[in-house]
Amino acid sequence: MAKVKTVFFCQECGYESPKWMGKCPGCQQWNTMVEEKVHKTDRHAGHTGGVRTSNKPISISKIERSSEKRVQTRMAEFNRVLGGGVVPGSLILVGGDPGIGKSTILLQTSDQLADGDFSVLYVSGEESVKQTKMRAERLGIQSDKLYVLAETDIHEIENRIEELDPDFLVIDSIQTIYNRDIASAPGSVSQVRECTGQLMRIAKTKGVATFVIGHVTKDGAIAGPRMLEHMVDAVLYFEGERHHTYRILRAVKNRFGSTNEIGVFEMKETGLTEVVNPSEIFLQERTEGTAGSSVVASLEGTRTVLVEIQALVTPSSFGNPRRMATGIDHNRISLLMAVLEKRVGLLLQNHDAYVNVAGGVRLDEPAVDLAVALSIASSFRDQASLPTDVVIGEVGLTGEVRRVSRIEQRVIEAQKMGFTRAIIPSQNVGGWTFPDGIQVIGVSTVKEAMETVLGGHPSESTKARHHQSNT
Repeated sequence: MAKVKTVFFCQECGYESPKWMGKCPGCQQWNTMVEEKVHKTDRHAGHTGGVRTSNKPISISKIERSSEKRVQTRMAEFNRVLGGGVVPGSLILVGGDPGIGKSTILLQTSDQLADGDFSVLYVSGEESVKQTKMRAERLGIQSDKLYVLAETDIHEIENRIEELDPDFLVIDSIQTIYNRDIASAPGSVSQVRECTGQLMRIAKTKGVATFVIGHVTKDGAIAGPRMLEHMVDAVLYFEGERHHTYRILRAVKNRFGSTNEIGVFEMKETGLTEVVNPSEIFLQERTEGTAGSSVVASLEGTRTVLVEIQALVTPSSFGNPRRMATGIDHNRISLLMAVLEKRVGLLLQNHDAYVNVAGGVRLDEPAVDLAVALSIASSFRDQASLPTDVVIGEVGLTGEVRRVSRIEQRVIEAQKMGFTRAIIPSQNVGGWTFPDGIQVIGVSTVKEAMETVLGGHPSESTKARHHQSNT
């Protein structure tokens, strides 16, 4: 009989230790160590997740390239995020908050693939077959080549794969699947690691494209060991607010395409529908003539998206002013406010600042810095910018506006959406032809950009308010 011993695993990063520790040395998180029983003979059983195709090395010049093409779904947004379609034999991890629509989008994708003369096996570990049928009826799914299996044992799932020989496989979700040879509960570090390794072996040896749904932690990361994201070929995050209808599918890892690519969907009663022009969606509720608002042309993968950035600056009633941000890095807001105070002369140290990216999208590229700074300055001065202005640029610590990439693509998208003036870094002005119908203005500093967009002097009402706050 195999000897059983106890090992403590970190639920966040997979770090293992022979004894319990309050703080994980791997990811520095507290109270994440969980005790699990491990068979000594299984300690080196990681070969189940490997892919063995040959016993001897082959010259790379003699390896034949696979002639299989990507499989297209009927959702162009989904194809875009994957890099042009589903690659046969790939392992794709889809994560997101509960109720965001992970099962819905993969069930719709399975139906579309089944309609394309492919066989699809949908394995549900959280719902029964009848519950999955109810969801399918609501979505209008009734394909004969879409097979549903309610099972959580990985060995039984592998047997059904051998019998059916599907072209595509969906696992909903990996935290419910278990291996009976491992003495730990489903969803534990050992179970998730071994089951994912077994699914990877099936995908690579049989050429079955596999979608795996993964739950996320309260911090928004995929639950389970960090190595789970390294094992798969692509990691997709499904983002959005459950109280809003729009969802964003974002690729944070993709071995077969661009990372940080996004697809925009709208949740309706009949399922998810793709949004062809997300810029129009993000700007449709914009209020013109209001201080504290500006539009930026942000680059998400290969796509340019126009997004409204809103800011509210108000005198603080506390000793420490508040800095809150939604959809953008909180530390970046503090940095830009420090630049405005030091380089431009805006007295923001006694004011609360709230910054929001409208539409629920998250921006993390530096090209949005100038738009954020001008939104804060607009709210502070109580002066509205022109509704036909779009602002693009990175801001440095000395107050300079730095060059950004692919400026021509950004300006063309703004011109298509009806904007007539683009404020861009002066270093990006030369070397390309401006599109007709839009005026391009180059600025070298934040102060110059403020004078261009807001004018050089605050209004009388703003002066009076500042005088009252100082007295």
